[in-house]
Amino acid sequence: MINDLWYKNAVIYCLSVATYMDANGDGVGDFTGLMRRLDYLQGMGVTAIWLMPFQPSPCKDDGYDVADYYGVDPRYGTLGDFVEFAEGCKQRGMRVLIDLVVNHTSNEHPWFQEACRDPQSKYRNWYVWSNKKPKNAASGVVFPGVQKSTWNYEKTAKAYYFHRFYDFQPDLNTANPEVQAEILKIMGFWLQLGVSGFRMDAVPFVIAQKGAGLKKPGEQYDMLRTFSEFLTWRKGDAIILAEANVLPDTDLKYFGDSGERLQMMFNFAVNQHLFFALASSDSRPLVNAMQTTKPRPATAQWGQFLRNNDELDLGRLSDKQRETVFAAFGPDKDMQLYQRGIRRRLPPMLQGDRRRLELAYSLMMTLPGTPVIRYGDEIGMGDDLRLQERNGARTPMQWSTEPNAGFTASDKPILPVISEGPYGFQHVNVAAQRREPNSLLNWMERIIRMRKEVPEIGWGDFSFIPTKTPQVLAMRYVWRNNSVLCMHNLSGEPQEVQFSLRAEDEKKCTLVNLLSEDHSYPEKNGKHSILFEPYGYRWFRICGLDYLLKRSETQN
Repeated sequence: MINDLWYKNAVIYCLSVATYMDANGDGVGDFTGLMRRLDYLQGMGVTAIWLMPFQPSPCKDDGYDVADYYGVDPRYGTLGDFVEFAEGCKQRGMRVLIDLVVNHTSNEHPWFQEACRDPQSKYRNWYVWSNKKPKNAASGVVFPGVQKSTWNYEKTAKAYYFHRFYDFQPDLNTANPEVQAEILKIMGFWLQLGVSGFRMDAVPFVIAQKGAGLKKPGEQYDMLRTFSEFLTWRKGDAIILAEANVLPDTDLKYFGDSGERLQMMFNFAVNQHLFFALASSDSRPLVNAMQTTKPRPATAQWGQFLRNNDELDLGRLSDKQRETVFAAFGPDKDMQLYQRGIRRRLPPMLQGDRRRLELAYSLMMTLPGTPVIRYGDEIGMGDDLRLQERNGARTPMQWSTEPNAGFTASDKPILPVISEGPYGFQHVNVAAQRREPNSLLNWMERIIRMRKEVPEIGWGDFSFIPTKTPQVLAMRYVWRNNSVLCMHNLSGEPQEVQFSLRAEDEKKCTLVNLLSEDHSYPEKNGKHSILFEPYGYRWFRICGLDYLLKRSETQN
């Protein structure tokens, strides 16, 4: 079962081919360059690589405006290069996930072009049309302040088309059986070329009913079961990792009561409350978010993350909570986006404080689910807020002190490399951190290795240990009679906590620190007393009192 549910104890690394490594010197990253970095990723401990869109595209939206689902954009290489990449990952024991963007296409996609030219074409019904502009056209926009409408007039078609996102991204009519069949065909194509699954973009919009006359669109959840069944038939262990920023009471509708729909979803509720916890030094809202998202089938898994290539969406927080996070991490309007989020990378948000960075990543690694790391996280890359919208946090990977951070030999990279300030590539790069034993990169490798050695987090059931100190989060995982305790001090002040393990036979248990020799022994009353430094964290394995004595005898 463990092998079939590989994603339960995986470490996923997200990257954009375009900004990772350029091998041919044209300023754009490519699969040949990415191939050269696979040993680096394997050495870090990554078990699955998630690729952002790389199919042919006008790239008006970072590749999410797909113009051909069955190819590779020539700037990144060829289908042959992709297959070589997938085989290289397989040889190193790493899996490949790719973005599946099927809520919409580019308006330059041949399907949309033909749909506009010929009202009798089958592709006409592959999109969503209206003869008149709907009255609610201004509602439901995804990018407030940038996007004004969800309906635009197409002169050739002489009709309005629906677009949940930008106007150059017309929505597919996903209720159309032919469109659903095409989505399965797309998945089957890439499965055949070696991928192990898909990060499906905008899932709530994919399964939503679409049309001008709908006042309250319903969700077509059975569509998710169709997708999952297809993956099982074609490749037994393939998965869908869904981007679905939905309320916790609908989680099981996406997973399915018995896990028959989605295998994984990103946990946006926990992500947003995690940042509120970091901003307020209060673990209680985060505890509540984890409790409300706890119910899920045995085969289902959460994807836990800190930052991704989009904005840090805070839309599920209360107004007061959101303002607290804004004040702590994005106080300037230029740092905020779409009236709901922050467009910065994590290190600048945490003011480059190594203690806080370690705390945040340690916390992410120990949340119930599978950690998802974003390229550059491992070295503490910054952002460039001079770039528009989300591009500020999408700058090229910083490999060395060579020109353009070793990303490209061209003097015109696809996006400017960060070259000024404390996050400039001269100060933050892989080459320098490789040589520094205490660098963030080497710390990240160690924490990833330890996370993989603690399968209780990915597989086990979790509970919270009362500490009477809201600044300290204490989570316990139990799986197959093994137990671990993960504790984090969210505040910048030292905290001393006293607590006891609940079971009577655990009153004499030793807490063995997995990250250092700082173990904890029970006092006479069975309680443990731990002094946390500011932003301190501990990973303990709960063992019998004689564990260390036996360990010491073995070592001697």
